[in-house]
Amino acid sequence: MMPVLYSFRRCPYAMRARLGVAAAGLSVELREIVLRDKAPAFLAVSPSATVPCLVTEQGVIDESLDIMIWALSQNDPEGWLDMPALGHDLIAEADGPFKKALDRTKYTTRYPDCDPEAERGKAHAFLHRLNDQIGDQAFLFGIRPSLADTAILPFARQFAFIDKARFDAEDWPNLSRWLEDFLQSQRFTAIMPKLAKWQDGDDPVMFPFDQG
Repeated sequence: MMPVLYSFRRCPYAMRARLGVAAAGLSVELREIVLRDKAPAFLAVSPSATVPCLVTEQGVIDESLDIMIWALSQNDPEGWLDMPALGHDLIAEADGPFKKALDRTKYTTRYPDCDPEAERGKAHAFLHRLNDQIGDQAFLFGIRPSLADTAILPFARQFAFIDKARFDAEDWPNLSRWLEDFLQSQRFTAIMPKLAKWQDGDDPVMFPFDQG
């Protein structure tokens, strides 16, 4: 059975799942889900009804980070899993307090009791830590990317595009370079194909298209 990856192009969680699969050089069938009109086949297999969701012969993996680790545990040619414990701490902070602040900055109508500027300040504190960690390196821990870089970058991107001009005006040159290098990379282009909404009966779309 070819693994099936249910995805949504612009979702940062789905982006990082696709990054992990592409970096591992694995092949999956990619099915684009429209979040406002979720396919019944997707709802039947996803415990959380959220993307990404990977269906394999061994079962269903419904968390983006777990999908990355599943892929890289099979093949990790670039050594993404070889990182210090701090990398795992940064991912946990990105997925927890940073994502919470990001959502409350971006989706203000969902959180009317929150001050978006205060939430932005919380997000900025984490991003400044990343800026300091990167320093004059290309990535968080040196000259090559790690799981931490690729798990966090989609969320840094999401935050940046809340107000790109404001993001670019901030004093975090290392962070800006890190993000821009990612956005201009062949790998980012390779994981961002525009696909039509998947429907049962469609011909399989194999991913990745280009290893980048």
